[in-house]
Amino acid sequence: MKRKQRTEMLINGSPQLAADLANEIKGRYSVAVMEEPNYGLVMVKVRETAQKSLFYLGEVLVTECKVQVEGAVGIGIVKGDEPEKAYDLAVIDAAYAARLEETEAWTTLLQSESERLAAKRQDHQSSVLRTKVDFETMDID
Repeated sequence: MKRKQRTEMLINGSPQLAADLANEIKGRYSVAVMEEPNYGLVMVKVRETAQKSLFYLGEVLVTECKVQVEGAVGIGIVKGDEPEKAYDLAVIDAAYAARLEETEAWTTLLQSESERLAAKRQDHQSSVLRTKVDFETMDID
């Protein structure tokens, strides 16, 4: 699983999953905090669909953290005010960067979380599509 997919599962999935995985590493290894969780602003870039041009929609508050585990650096960035989650994401990222043996067992956990999120998205999309109007079939006299 790639870093982007893994991070998406940890952010959008069960809040307990990221905490459990990070606690597993914190219990076995020394975690050095390089940058305490702090706040920042990130510009949100959006593509305008008609002219296909990019523009900046605005700024989003993020919480970011940087840690080191077994010589490998991990970064955690999450939208909003969530210092614990940013720290947990940084620990998990560092564990993957250090290629710790614990990360091999996480693949099945993250895959099942991915499937759960996909099913949740499908349910949401199905509920939205039930309300969609098809203008092609409307009778206009």
